[in-house]
Amino acid sequence: MRLVVARCEVVYTGRLSAVLPESTRLLMFKADGSVLVHADSGGFKPLNWMTPPTVIEESEGLILVRKRAGKTEDRLEIRVHEVLSEFETDMGEAAGLEKDGVERHLQEELAGQPDAIEPGLRLVRREWPTDIGPVDLMCRDADGGLVAVEIKRVGTLEAVEQLTRYLERLQLEPGLEACRGILAAQRVAKQARTLADGRGLGWVEVDLATLREEREPELTLFSL
Repeated sequence: MRLVVARCEVVYTGRLSAVLPESTRLLMFKADGSVLVHADSGGFKPLNWMTPPTVIEESEGLILVRKRAGKTEDRLEIRVHEVLSEFETDMGEAAGLEKDGVERHLQEELAGQPDAIEPGLRLVRREWPTDIGPVDLMCRDADGGLVAVEIKRVGTLEAVEQLTRYLERLQLEPGLEACRGILAAQRVAKQARTLADGRGLGWVEVDLATLREEREPELTLFSL
């Protein structure tokens, strides 16, 4: 992990163009090739970023980040005017996020019964990787479209924000542009439902006990 605080201008070119004018920003370079540009305001979301795999080239006053995107190339040009602080460390292998018992069991049951989330849904993969963490379930719907499913014990505003961040990352990848998202929880808060609806996300309430009952085979007793 390398962290650089610098006065810089950032120019992105690719599927669109965007310019961040000269200002003091935090530049984050991760070992997996991720590059994030943060301001000292606006919360956790970076102003611009590039997901791996990337190629990073440095010269006097310029950090160039390149990434192939199909037949084109995305470029993030960081024009450094002054470095105020720089820090680099080896963080080693990160421990995975451990869900609480209910979330873990919900994920296991829904992976085996994805149509409990939406009729016709079928599992592609559990723990689909992104640079900000794994998506619980990646599925395909009845029409073959990709659906990212985030599973929580209680669906809150933060759960909707987390699913939104995952989709932002996923939709940058070739072939995942049309991926949609569903929040699955034992209970979805009213405010979270409103936010999810406003962002075009799906949500569903599922009951762990019911899922377990539906999975258990029925026993038929015969009298002799």
